[in-house]
Amino acid sequence: MKYRKRYLVEQAKKDLTRKMVFIGGARQVGKTTLAKHLLGRSKPGYLSWDIAENREAILQRELPNSPLWVFDEIHKYKSWRNYLKDIYDHFGEEHEILVTGSARLDYYRHGGDSLQGRFHYLRLHPLSVAELKISSKQNLIDLLHLSGFPEPFFRGSKTQAKRWSREYRQRLLEEDMPALENIHDVGNMELLMLRLPELVGAPLSINALREDLQVSHNTVANWLDIYERLYAIFRLSPFGAPTIRAVKKEQKHYHIDWSLVKNEASRFENLVASHLFKWIHYLQDTQGRDMELRYFRDIDSREVDFIIMEAGKPIQAVDLGLKGISPEFLLKPIDELELSVRAHNCLISAGKKRIIDLVNLTEEEGLKLKNFGRKSLSEVKESLKAFDLLLGMNIKEADVKKLVRASETV
Repeated sequence: MKYRKRYLVEQAKKDLTRKMVFIGGARQVGKTTLAKHLLGRSKPGYLSWDIAENREAILQRELPNSPLWVFDEIHKYKSWRNYLKDIYDHFGEEHEILVTGSARLDYYRHGGDSLQGRFHYLRLHPLSVAELKISSKQNLIDLLHLSGFPEPFFRGSKTQAKRWSREYRQRLLEEDMPALENIHDVGNMELLMLRLPELVGAPLSINALREDLQVSHNTVANWLDIYERLYAIFRLSPFGAPTIRAVKKEQKHYHIDWSLVKNEASRFENLVASHLFKWIHYLQDTQGRDMELRYFRDIDSREVDFIIMEAGKPIQAVDLGLKGISPEFLLKPIDELELSVRAHNCLISAGKKRIIDLVNLTEEEGLKLKNFGRKSLSEVKESLKAFDLLLGMNIKEADVKKLVRASETV
């Protein structure tokens, strides 16, 4: 596969002249390829903890004669931070040092803050619209279906992408987790991993997952933490103040590999979340800006998908609109809803024959319909709520039809 220069290359080069550079990110996101690109053709300075010969050289400190040393997956060594501190303090003037790993290198310390002030931390994310310079609809659809991981994306095959994704999950469970965590119930952890893509975009209830898996609340919470530390998922906390009755506790989660999400609307939401998350990490890592990604949802289920924060204040809101439902559903007749005969007949008589007609109806307009009172209005609101829909959504029918035509071409 032809090498494609990644977006962090120039920043890594610049940072290596000052300190050690740590590059973290999901397994197979391109960290090793980026590191070998920085080494050049001969690659004499590459040392992987997963290769027995390299591991022996690391432990015996028989390091190659190279201006750049790359230590890959060394965080699996319990004393890795003290080891790197000693190497940097002795050889930092003569050698540049790059450390890569498929886990949060800022978390797996195993030895306090011995590296404080000695490294810059960069997080490498999957390919994105901006990095690939995507300008065509088909390329965006490919990115949505194949994921942003370099191998499945550049192969361009949905079948191969599915095979890659399954194998990726197995390696995460069988290799990465045991190397970093003391896990006994691998079977239920895999069940959790299979269940999570179905819950993308909604506030994540640990209690519901606990009941499904028949394990403790603390166990599920710990497993979610592990998935996040290994860059399998990321979570967003809610934004809001009591004055706007915001949900305070439940987080939403998304997958680094968005191709795992079967529902296409939820997968697109996951893709957008991943793009925003990548951008925020880039600003944090390269400019030191105090950025954060959150979401807003109040107790009436009104929601804004993403809130971009800087220095604790919201600076931009991003909402995707028709989240979690197909545009075709909006064009279906109101017979799809569980309405009483009275409410159904009143709506039909008033010309409100389709679901899109209902969601564009305001409460005030509804109460003006003939023989349609507050009881019927409440009934309609409850029926729509079951599909995450509301009255007064002001959805343009032309936009819905465009989405329908677009989905037919996929």
